[in-house]
Amino acid sequence: MRYIEHYKNYQTLRNDLDKGVLALRDLVGEYLLEIQKRQSLNAFLAVFADEALQKADDIQHKIQQGTAGKLAGMVIAIKDNICYQGHVASASSKMLEKFEPLYTATVLERLLAEDAIVIGRLNCDEFAMGGSNEYSAFGVVKNPLDESKVPGGSSGGSSAAVAANLCFASLGSDTGGSVRQPAAFCGITGYKPTYGLFSRWGLIAYASSFDQIGLVTKSVQDATLLTSIMAGLDQHDASMSQIAHAVNPSMEKGSLQGKRIAYIKEYVENPALDSHIKKQFQETLNRLVQEGATVESVDFAYLDYMVPTYYILTTAEASSNLSRYTGVHYGHRSENAKTLEEVYVNSRTEGFGDEVKRRIMLGTFVLSHDNYESFFIQAQQVRRLITEDTLKIFKNYDFIATPTTPGTAFGLGEKKNQDPTVLYLEDIFTVHANLSGLPAIAIPMGKHDNGLPTSFQLMAKPFDDEKLLHVAQTVQTQIFGTSL
Repeated sequence: MRYIEHYKNYQTLRNDLDKGVLALRDLVGEYLLEIQKRQSLNAFLAVFADEALQKADDIQHKIQQGTAGKLAGMVIAIKDNICYQGHVASASSKMLEKFEPLYTATVLERLLAEDAIVIGRLNCDEFAMGGSNEYSAFGVVKNPLDESKVPGGSSGGSSAAVAANLCFASLGSDTGGSVRQPAAFCGITGYKPTYGLFSRWGLIAYASSFDQIGLVTKSVQDATLLTSIMAGLDQHDASMSQIAHAVNPSMEKGSLQGKRIAYIKEYVENPALDSHIKKQFQETLNRLVQEGATVESVDFAYLDYMVPTYYILTTAEASSNLSRYTGVHYGHRSENAKTLEEVYVNSRTEGFGDEVKRRIMLGTFVLSHDNYESFFIQAQQVRRLITEDTLKIFKNYDFIATPTTPGTAFGLGEKKNQDPTVLYLEDIFTVHANLSGLPAIAIPMGKHDNGLPTSFQLMAKPFDDEKLLHVAQTVQTQIFGTSL
């Protein structure tokens, strides 16, 4: 029996583990075999085989003794920009190729404390900069549904691994859609929490006011369970909310009756939106109405400013954050340097890939004395306007619904060598949540005529994560008919 395909949610898996129907070592062994079979995906940069099997034996004993944690038997993998003590965290960059952190990210510590098993670390776009997972220093990741297509990015390895049954769930990071977009391309669930709900301690920084650790799962139910464990105050992260926001993991049968859902007219009418996805999205809205929800369109004036604002601010923050990688303080040091200046120049030239260099240069440009006010300050002001107008919508509505992506997964190499803004515009529907600090979730909506998955996104006001997750679970089961 192939256990890894049988279990669609953790509760079913845990029930069989507790009953002794399933041995945890057998489950981990199946994942390891499947990882070996699907090496062509290039999803994993390292597999912790012996460690995972030993952990399986230890947790099996705990299960038999009745002392196992809430996640006993959940096999997870982590994006390569999340720190795990004693394991390399390279951010898929030559710059950090041999870096071993001295501590473990807070959210990962919490999962390990509940007996989750980490089976390996996952490929991603270098320093989480990319929307296709073609910008890793260690090769492209392929979409497991069609290996000629990209899996999305930057958390492409995280989504490919879950979609291909190489792990049960995974951790990614979401700066502008980097969990939700690849989840959409791979036909699974991707969740980005409210900024400040999850600790960023142990996440290698790209753009600190945007970055959030996120989740890739088979179901909203599992994302909710993981969130209930990962959320919470952390003294190491001053950017977190200083108010505890608990998330109840219980999933009673929900209802859409009385829920007020807005959709942004400019999103649906955007020429970049694929016609088939538009039709599916409108059909989904009609189904929501049939289930008792109120669904209305709203105007939003800032859609065309979203992506430019996002890239001005994130590249500025990237320029600042990545300035520490000099070959002296951190990161790769060139062997071909003879002077201090050559150490800096050669180390950064050799250590960073083209996309990272592009964003550092853009960020340095907008932060320069001549451009600071006309670019960076204005972008901050537009971000404020975007946030304020979004919060106005939530005065009358509980949720905002959008398509997750304007199209389905595109071909490997199809957009990489074009004008970079072509790929940047793939983020057009996802950056909204990051600019405004909102929680957002992407759930599979159906199949396109081309056979690839489409995705439906819901956003809620800050720290309404529990409400968002619970209504998303209802949508997943009652509208899209996903059986759990």
